Amino acid sequence: MADIPVITALIAPEVEALGLSLVRVIMIGGTSDPTLQVMAERPDTRQLVLGDCEALSRRISEVLDAEESAGRDPVEGAYRLEVSSPGIDRPLTRPSDYADWAGHEARIKFIEPQDGAKQVSGIIDGIDGETVTISSPKGARAFPFSSIAAAKLLLTDKLINATAPLSTDGADTIKTES
Repeated sequence: MADIPVITALIAPEVEALGLSLVRVIMIGGTSDPTLQVMAERPDTRQLVLGDCEALSRRISEVLDAEESAGRDPVEGAYRLEVSSPGIDRPLTRPSDYADWAGHEARIKFIEPQDGAKQVSGIIDGIDGETVTISSPKGARAFPFSSIAAAKLLLTDKLINATAPLSTDGADTIKTES
């Protein structure tokens, strides 16, 4: 339905031009509600503000519309574009995520079982080259980054404290239009 590597290559320069880092590009929602989900963040804060999402959404739309007009549509059929920050319990998609989030809890699912386990949860110790290390209740476990199918941070008080919002201005204000 969607050629994710092609889409990623097309939009990565737009993300970088806005001073952002691309976290993940996937299709979600299946055939009933196909949604192209693009997650990005500011490298210095690991967050996005609404203006970042708006600007990135416009740029991605322009690029994908131009591809469609040129007969090279990387997404088959109608879909919705969703641009967002990775959120607090963010996916861990890049090797650098394991260095950045060392000391926090994560759940990692493997492509193929590693030492008999389909997944592992524990504290991220970090990454050395291509080897990720997690401290789990069964001890330290090391495995190749390439063996990871999916991973995400787990919501903890420590994570909440580490990811305080940039600004809460207006969070408690309800704006109505007349």
